[in-house]
Amino acid sequence: MNNTTRILLAAVLCTAAVACSKKVKETPPAETTPPPAQTEQPATSGVYGPEDLDTDACLRQRVVYFDFDQDTLRPEFQAIVGCHAKYLRDRPSSRMTLEGHADERGSREYNLGLGERRGNAVSSAIQANGGSASQITVTSYGEERPVCTDSNEDCWAKNRRVEIVYTAK
Repeated sequence: MNNTTRILLAAVLCTAAVACSKKVKETPPAETTPPPAQTEQPATSGVYGPEDLDTDACLRQRVVYFDFDQDTLRPEFQAIVGCHAKYLRDRPSSRMTLEGHADERGSREYNLGLGERRGNAVSSAIQANGGSASQITVTSYGEERPVCTDSNEDCWAKNRRVEIVYTAK
């Protein structure tokens, strides 16, 4: 077959394919069951209330952990700090105490200072997210109130923390 014949045959086949194709409008199948009844949900304004301290998953997280010998906030705790800052913004009468802790390594004085620096780091992050400094008190317990008393890394990691305690909700 020569080239001209091939081109003509291809054109005829394409034309025939286009001419034979029929557009069919598809209709969705009829529903046999009625849609579920919509229940009205009360509209929330997005403002935290005192009950949210016990029900909201973010606000229930009240411990911020730190790396060894560090007083900088780890990125995974930014969301928690943001939730608590929003709570303080929404509830101007609420107050919190940030209790800084350290593990048993280091002198008593060093650990008290480290606990305070950690508490101040969380306070600064809350304020950066809109919380008011007048609602926040920082206290350091250093190594005096451990949650774990073993002498190993897992235990020490649990003791390097700041606990968020609400004194007025």
